[in-house]
Amino acid sequence: MIELRHVSKTYETPAGPFRAIQDVTLCFAAGEMTAVIGKSGSGKSTLLNLIGAIDRPTSGEVSVGDLSIGQTSERALAAWRGATVGIVFQFFQLLPTLTVVENVMLPMDFLRARPPRTRRPRAIELLDRVGLADQADKLPSALSGGQQQRVAIARALANDPKIITADEPTGNLDSETAKTVLDLFRALAAEGRAVIVATHERDISALATRTVSLLDGRLVGVPPR
Repeated sequence: MIELRHVSKTYETPAGPFRAIQDVTLCFAAGEMTAVIGKSGSGKSTLLNLIGAIDRPTSGEVSVGDLSIGQTSERALAAWRGATVGIVFQFFQLLPTLTVVENVMLPMDFLRARPPRTRRPRAIELLDRVGLADQADKLPSALSGGQQQRVAIARALANDPKIITADEPTGNLDSETAKTVLDLFRALAAEGRAVIVATHERDISALATRTVSLLDGRLVGVPPR
């Protein structure tokens, strides 16, 4: 489903060019939960941004199916991303003035691929899946960190994406809640999605289908497949 071929990403900084990803060749398949392991600054977030078409490679090619991210217009990428990629952020990124259900509906409102009358029922269905349908009309501030992360996962699923990326999704959760979140990611992969979780926590690799490691922007210890 997802293929990176000799991908590098360089950012210009006041101190000079910074190469966040260096010559990475790697594939991700549907039905897998892949843990991307590495210390802070190893390039994990950049890799997720390239896969999710939030960023473009400086060199090399990122392709998802027949789509080449580097050769697609920004407008077309935005539409593709909204329909294909569900993004789960480390710090939830829920809008504080919207209710829980309104946060989950937001991607549907942006994409407009679903009739308006069906969006709230769809959001409630997703909240029920993560065990939070009874919290639908509360503001995010009324929820615990673990509950907010599960809302963020429900929001990521709003448009039924084929790809889920999650950046340090358990970094702010206790161990029991973290396991609940990771079990949910595994279930999503089992449904045929490509789930890619970036983390510095090696324990997560025990729950993943596959683990890859980054060090200073380079892939280490894993064949590209």
